[in-house]
Parts: sequence; structure tokens; C-alpha cells
Amino acid sequence: MSQIDGEWDCITKSPLGEQKSVFTIKTDGDTFTGSNAGPTGTLEVADGKIDGNTLTWKMDMKVPMPMTLTCTGTVDGDTLNAQVSAGAFGSFPMTGTRRG
Repeated sequence: MSQIDGEWDCITKSPLGEQKSVFTIKTDGDTFTGSNAGPTGTLEVADGKIDGNTLTWKMDMKVPMPMTLTCTGTVDGDTLNAQVSAGAFGSFPMTGTRRG
């Protein structure tokens, strides 16, 4: 089991305000799968890759409008810091802490 596996309580600071979610990570070598579940639904991780403590992944958002989010983050112990890029809408910080 990788040091990044598990559930993370996250907040993404989007133009719609702070979006709370639970980001679930399941590693398999240098790749990972999972989901990011919040009030607007669950986004599945696509193309999840791991390089040391750096993660890259995509999520297809449906609400409030369809678009692919491109994400890059790092894990440091029990802290996750990421950037979520929403194309023309810019990038937003996502922070997380590992669940108990």
C-alpha cells in the first residue's frame, strides 16, 4: 500500500466558492484510480499517474457544465496540495488532509 492510498478531506477554491469533497486514491504501481465525491456528484479519476510524491490526473465534470479538469498535486505526509485546471476558467487550489 502506498503512502498516498486512502481518503482525503479536500477543499477546492473555485469561482463557485469553496467546494468540499472526499478524494479517494487507490494506487497500483505508478498509476492510481479513485474518485472525488462532493455535493455536485462524484468525479472519477482518469489517467491517474504517480511520480514520487507528485500526482497527475483528470476528471470529467458534468455539473454545472461539462468539462475535463486537469489536476496536479503533491502529497507531503498527511497533506495534499493540488491545482485543478478548468481550461478557460483558470486554475484553482485544492487542499486536503488524510482521513483518520
